[in-house]
Amino acid sequence: MLGHPVLYYPANAATKSKLIQKFFCSSDDEKILNEAEKLNYIPIKRPPELAQPDSQHIDCILHALEVIGKNFEIPEILVVILANNVTVKSQYINDCVNILLDDPEISAAVPVYVDNDHHPLRAKTVDENNKLQMYEKNITGKISTNRQDLPKCYFLSHNFWVLRTSNFTEENILNGQQPWSFMGNNIAYYEIGESIDIHKETDLILAREWIKKNYTD
Repeated sequence: MLGHPVLYYPANAATKSKLIQKFFCSSDDEKILNEAEKLNYIPIKRPPELAQPDSQHIDCILHALEVIGKNFEIPEILVVILANNVTVKSQYINDCVNILLDDPEISAAVPVYVDNDHHPLRAKTVDENNKLQMYEKNITGKISTNRQDLPKCYFLSHNFWVLRTSNFTEENILNGQQPWSFMGNNIAYYEIGESIDIHKETDLILAREWIKKNYTD
């Protein structure tokens, strides 16, 4: 995309952060690992059982930390970059890392964006009679049909996560905030303007426009 593979943009943005000391890339795909190596990322070959459609993020993270721990000290703060989202700036990363550095009680700091179009108060589910019902139950009072009248609804950007690894105990992972329980229960948010997860062709068009407007090599 624009002369580079998609992963180049978030990976390169991370290398410009002065707060990250070592870089690793976990994947089962040799092409991905090779591209990351060009940016001085140390490859971690992910086993097939962790490269399935239903593989869980935390299992991949723990595997990577196990491999890292064989040759390096396990970091207290881990920055996890998601390779299919280009909306990453080194300043975003620095700000989120500093949140954890400034407050040892924070278990994670993650970018979020506001999306009231998909607010849970506007969502529906289907009941046993195959009819629409409100997704959120036990709501009292009138709900405006105008999205701007609703409380802000935040979604995780999934461009990167900054995590405190000491939170990765079995008990904490089991009891953390769902569905990303490995983030713990004391999660700081970092609001950004937009996030583009690349899953389909139209996402590539949006990602190209974001890069043109925001990316500096």
